[in-house]
Amino acid sequence: MAAMLVGALRRGSGCHGGSRLLAQSLRRFVSTLVVAEHEGGFVKPSSLSALAAAEAIAKENKISVLLGGSGPSLHKAADHAASSHPLVSEVLVADSEALAHPLAEPWADLLRSVQQKGGYSHVIASSTSFGKNLLPRAAALLDVSPVTDVTAVKEPRVFVRPIYAGNALCTVKYTGEDPCMMSIRSTSFSPTTEAMSETKVAPITQVDLSFLSEVGATRAAVDAGYVPNDLQVGQTGKIVAPELYMAFGVSGAIQHLAGMRDSKVIVAVNKDADAPIFQVADYGLVADLFEVLDELLKKIPEKK
Repeated sequence: MAAMLVGALRRGSGCHGGSRLLAQSLRRFVSTLVVAEHEGGFVKPSSLSALAAAEAIAKENKISVLLGGSGPSLHKAADHAASSHPLVSEVLVADSEALAHPLAEPWADLLRSVQQKGGYSHVIASSTSFGKNLLPRAAALLDVSPVTDVTAVKEPRVFVRPIYAGNALCTVKYTGEDPCMMSIRSTSFSPTTEAMSETKVAPITQVDLSFLSEVGATRAAVDAGYVPNDLQVGQTGKIVAPELYMAFGVSGAIQHLAGMRDSKVIVAVNKDADAPIFQVADYGLVADLFEVLDELLKKIPEKK
């Protein structure tokens, strides 16, 4: 594809002709993830405007709608989203109590996970308080820079946004890696009024939320770079109290115990029989953690 595109640009009549060819090529490979908000079983109007912005990027756009939360209203909103726009190709539903509230931390992790699996070229959210809170954090996790408050789309990566408190308009071009993450002003994009036929209803898919069940790590693992800081359990980290806490190779320093002592069942594996972790463990095994993990993984049925 790269060689074909370069050849087309060299044969172009000039700079403007090459730009048009580039824009047309980009439109052929556009896929957009719209982070939608819902209330009372319906997609909010601001998110319907985000769908209109996705259509403005490319008429051939393949749009996925991401909805999160829990309960019957979430699934009712998913049905609404599936028939909300002709370009919607799928609705992704993340059903979890952790996503029931508009907190940026779990939502940013969700967005990163969905983007890494879907490989979208664009990610769009409305410039609501939720979108403004979520987008920068998710963009940081994906190592890209977001384009905010977009009021018009000129090309797949060229946008218009206000500056100086709205007293002037600026045309900006996104030159970073995928995805191009953007928030849009809902008043600038009118939702579609095109009637949807029953045959155009998009399929609804459940999102894999296994990443939300990460138990945690000790400070030593964080300092070694194995896991990010927000997974540290202990006095200077987070407090957890799961139904089952499995501590592999954890010595049980008092700072770490302060973060997990209230766990319902604690299972400890350590080759040091005198490790403090055994004093609070409900079940303990003195053994090499690598040997135990290898045997454990063999006995756990493969996840389907």
